[in-house]
Amino acid sequence: MSSVIEVENLGKKYIITHQGEASYTALRDVITDGAKKIIKRRGLIPKKEDFWALRGVSFVVNKGDKLGIIGRNGAGKTTILKILSRVTIPSEGIVKIKGRISSLLEVGTGFHPELTGRENIFFNGAILGMTRVEIKRKFDEIVEFAEIEKFLDTPVKRYSSGMYVRLAFAVAAHLDSEILLIDEVLAVGDTQFQKKCLGKMDDVSNKEGRTILFVSHNMATIKNLCETGFLISKGHLQFEGSIDEVISKYEYDNPLAASKWENPANIGDAEYFDISAITLLDKKKIPKKEFFNSETIYVKMDLLVNKIHSQMKIQFDLIRYGEIVFSYPIFLAQNSDISEGKHSVYCEIPAFLLNEGNYFITADVSLHCIQGYSRYDHVLNIDIKRDEIDSLPHLENVPGYIFPLLKWYIED
Repeated sequence: MSSVIEVENLGKKYIITHQGEASYTALRDVITDGAKKIIKRRGLIPKKEDFWALRGVSFVVNKGDKLGIIGRNGAGKTTILKILSRVTIPSEGIVKIKGRISSLLEVGTGFHPELTGRENIFFNGAILGMTRVEIKRKFDEIVEFAEIEKFLDTPVKRYSSGMYVRLAFAVAAHLDSEILLIDEVLAVGDTQFQKKCLGKMDDVSNKEGRTILFVSHNMATIKNLCETGFLISKGHLQFEGSIDEVISKYEYDNPLAASKWENPANIGDAEYFDISAITLLDKKKIPKKEFFNSETIYVKMDLLVNKIHSQMKIQFDLIRYGEIVFSYPIFLAQNSDISEGKHSVYCEIPAFLLNEGNYFITADVSLHCIQGYSRYDHVLNIDIKRDEIDSLPHLENVPGYIFPLLKWYIED
């Protein structure tokens, strides 16, 4: 398969300026002709530091690839897309691109706020490299996809951020380019439009053979769209492989490799109750974070109850790829033994329920249908390995979040 993007030893350096520690300088002094002399005389020479947003990054993207780029905020994901789309130039390294690129990196990029939606379609299309004839041919499709017919002749300065994204994506997606670069901007749109955009990207890749590079923090979305990916960490390419492998690597490395989470807040100030700690235990009540799917998992939640209320509730969620695998409410006041003071609640996840992979625990503290108090997202990571048993030999890449041991039989 032929490559359309080749990146070798890519690096991008920025200069960061730090203010000195000398005395205060007024704004009127800074903007005068002698500002530089004043700064030097007072010892306010700014300190400069080299910051490498990217360093030593090399990869190859083949024609028709749907590649996901994953990493924490500030890892360098957007910098890569900006270099590939020629918004910024690299400080070092070589970038080879075969084919025309369309990109959607920031909300409103390429739009003029005083122009109408109609005028901005031509304006933005021209920036992306479309000819006027090409834009006219695609105009009706763009407007229909963006769903902004009613506001087509309204200046875009009056558009919401979601309408900006609708129009910008519609123009970028309908450009006859070989490569489509999409940053996290789709998160601004509503859920229905996000699904529509993902369907369009899937179509342009599968039916038109176009290459897609997609940056997102939504693991479920990136998993559904992309086939391969790589993980960026602190400006370096840390890992590349199938999208499932990359997501697993990212999710496993990010949470603390611990079996216990302790609440850093002062829960003694809670009006009614709060969670002080959450611990993962095996059947012997030994803390650990890695389990076989043949093991029963106990989630222990330590509580401090300051005052009793009949609607005290903990919502326990198990999450994977940003989606809820299951959610279970625990109504504490249904237990007649609950009282003010410290308690431990155990939630049992039965054996042979979960498929192998990484799962996250989220807990929500509230008074049911009255008031929410605290939500603790992704506080612990559970790593599930599939056990090989006689009736179920080891299988690889079985889809789904659950993998129960079901009873089956044959009848003649």
